[in-house]
Amino acid sequence: MASESSATVTEALGDIQQQPPIAPSLRQIDCGQDVVKIAILGVESTGKTTLCQDLAAHFHTEWVEEYMRPYLQQKWDASKQSCEWADLMPIAEGQVALENHKTLSVNTLNANALNANTLNANRYLFCDTSLFELMVYAYWYYGACPAAIQQAALAHQYELILLTDIDVAWVADDLRDAPHQRHEIDAAFDAAFNHYGKPFRRIGGNRQTRVATVAAWLEELQSG
Repeated sequence: MASESSATVTEALGDIQQQPPIAPSLRQIDCGQDVVKIAILGVESTGKTTLCQDLAAHFHTEWVEEYMRPYLQQKWDASKQSCEWADLMPIAEGQVALENHKTLSVNTLNANALNANTLNANRYLFCDTSLFELMVYAYWYYGACPAAIQQAALAHQYELILLTDIDVAWVADDLRDAPHQRHEIDAAFDAAFNHYGKPFRRIGGNRQTRVATVAAWLEELQSG
């Protein structure tokens, strides 16, 4: 699949004016401070899913799976076709549904723990991707993004956004297609974050270092 350069992605990014209300299927459930959401984004094969799993295990909480991978794997297995423009909205809706489901799950677990006078009630929810990542990739591959997805991507809120460093070896699979463009795509993420004023932190190192670093950041955020 042909892709846009990072410079083109940066030029294409723009604010949508006079937006209608966010589509109901793309609305993010907000449980306030009862659920603290952390979005983990980045280019392919940089350890996002592993980090989500490790953090969820460390904090004894839940994590949100990436909807796009099983969706596209099923499409590949059935027709040997990769992602197309028409797939973007179903992927976005599926991702939001997963995140909202896990948000309510963590909120319920936290409420039950508090009711049981449990001091370790956990509020963290680690999200393996978000609509912001889908937006960045839409611009990378197509030079545009469906307006409804971009609008929701910019409206969704996370207490912490992490961008995984490219310090993990690229591993081939049926869906990954950019082993030699990871640094360019990473630059596109950086440009998008800065363009829209989205604060983020880069996370790198081995698995233990990544978990320890994020844990320290979360303690800092909670104490602040």
